[in-house]
Amino acid sequence: MSDKINLTVIGAGTMGNGIVQTFAMHGHAVTMIDVDDKALERGKGAIQKSLGRFVKKEQLRQEQVDEILGAIATSTQLDRAVAGADLVIEAVFENEAVKTEIFHKIDAAAPAHAVLASNTSSISITRIANATKRPEQVIGMHFMNPVPLMKLVEIIRGERTSEETLAKTVAWSEGLGKVVGVAQDYPGFIANRILMPMINEAAFALMEGVGTREAIDTTMKFGCNFPMGPLTLADFIGLDICVNILDVLHQGLGDPKYRCCPMLRRLVEAGKLGRKSGEGFYSYE
Repeated sequence: MSDKINLTVIGAGTMGNGIVQTFAMHGHAVTMIDVDDKALERGKGAIQKSLGRFVKKEQLRQEQVDEILGAIATSTQLDRAVAGADLVIEAVFENEAVKTEIFHKIDAAAPAHAVLASNTSSISITRIANATKRPEQVIGMHFMNPVPLMKLVEIIRGERTSEETLAKTVAWSEGLGKVVGVAQDYPGFIANRILMPMINEAAFALMEGVGTREAIDTTMKFGCNFPMGPLTLADFIGLDICVNILDVLHQGLGDPKYRCCPMLRRLVEAGKLGRKSGEGFYSYE
């Protein structure tokens, strides 16, 4: 297996552009796809801003930044963009129907050898793989946000994911300087099956008046040595994403302990999604 690969990433949002940047920083040729040029411009701008912070911290030189940006192509044409890919990573929002449709399209257009990966944080890799004729080459690659800085890649093996696909994906991830955790394909995998109930319980504690948002976050930050409290973390992740994952856990496992806190759902219904909307448990305006 060659050290360098051709990668296509579908989705230029926060996770997608972070994945693109990380692979390009390690010398891989990357094509970033989204539905229109404006979305691609925003994604490319986010990458430039992120790389600028590396320059400011003297972790990269400007000529290295120019080389990284030169390795990134953009496209709105999915069929053409995946035609020469060794690895395709889907990084759109958490909607199974949308992901399934994308995998059906990339399966038809990608080379026979290509591995098809989803950055899903909770949706079944086995079900996604059923939309393709190569389920043995479908796998989950759950990157953490922000992708260039966070060390973990949670790799999810579907029911029919092959040993070869798993080995390739682990090698590619470790080649990025990441640490790999392999999970089996159950709702929430490892990270979110453990994390989301904690965030949800923090929301219940706030709703029931057990403590203020500051008291809850301070207690967990300094009492459990977390880098940030669960309510702050929820705002960082996106409250809508938290609700979606909790619903997947509740439906997939059938256990009432995963029921979403009504306050958390109400904030999402009000458009208070966390940092990205300017308000969630906290205000960022």
